[in-house]
Amino acid sequence: MLRFAEEVILLLLDDEEGKLLRVPDWSLRYALAGGVLMDLALEDRIDTDLEKLILVSSEPLGDEILDPTLAAVASADETRDARFWVEREAGRADRIREAAIDGLVARGILERREGRFLWVFRSRRYPLIDGKAEREVKLRIMEVLFGDVVPSPRDIVIICLADACGILAELLSKRELRRAMPRIGLIRKMDLIGRAVAAAIWDIEVSLARAVRPHMG
Repeated sequence: MLRFAEEVILLLLDDEEGKLLRVPDWSLRYALAGGVLMDLALEDRIDTDLEKLILVSSEPLGDEILDPTLAAVASADETRDARFWVEREAGRADRIREAAIDGLVARGILERREGRFLWVFRSRRYPLIDGKAEREVKLRIMEVLFGDVVPSPRDIVIICLADACGILAELLSKRELRRAMPRIGLIRKMDLIGRAVAAAIWDIEVSLARAVRPHMG
């Protein structure tokens, strides 16, 4: 099973150029940080709601992407909310990104070549992971948003994350995004983990906008 940080990288990968799409720096940072928190919740290491994030288990996962955040939560001297941890982990987004890329290369999904990242397989499926071929994340999202496919829990989480960080607006045309909005709105309500982290990201965005607005006057 891929980590959400790895799927964020694949979402933003330009298949032709072999580079990540240009998105605002905060978009990528919050997407990677939020993805780590969501994975930790699905691994039963943390629990989160719209008001707080608590430690469930401090047992390491042996995962370079997740364990540093888990250790930080475990060593915290007080309970914080999801917004605090999104902002904190966004500060190490560069390391999360590199660990995610390294993981994709190690799994045989991407290949590094002269500063570019190329798909090893072009079938729109990942190589065998946990005994089965995984459908590529972009394809899964499009099928959920524009088809009648019932989303899996992981599909719900990645769509919530991509929506909150503005990634969907980069992947879809304006017409496609308008068409998908009712479906996105429905999906937002399906998962508490996704809602909590997305709400934290939106709250950060509002605060940043308010801080910038006085300087634009």
